Amino acid sequence: MIDTAFIIAAIILALLAFVSMYRAIKGPRAVDRIIAINVIATKVAAIIILLAIFTKEESFIDVALIYAMIAFITTIGVSKYLEKGRLE
Repeated sequence: MIDTAFIIAAIILALLAFVSMYRAIKGPRAVDRIIAINVIATKVAAIIILLAIFTKEESFIDVALIYAMIAFITTIGVSKYLEKGRLE
């Protein structure tokens, strides 16, 4: 029963990631696109954690944490580039 709940939660998160993908493509401003891509990265990290729980592989949690950190650093870098025009 709990395995079914994890699968349903992962499917719902994947569908919501596709909704965010629409905003990333159609966003009227660059800020909207950055936020949408950050939301997608967060949902993917959550899906990886659900997969780790479902498969009982603890190493997937490390992968999800590294993925979330890379997404955060990328968001900071892109935001700084949009604000200042360079990455110094």
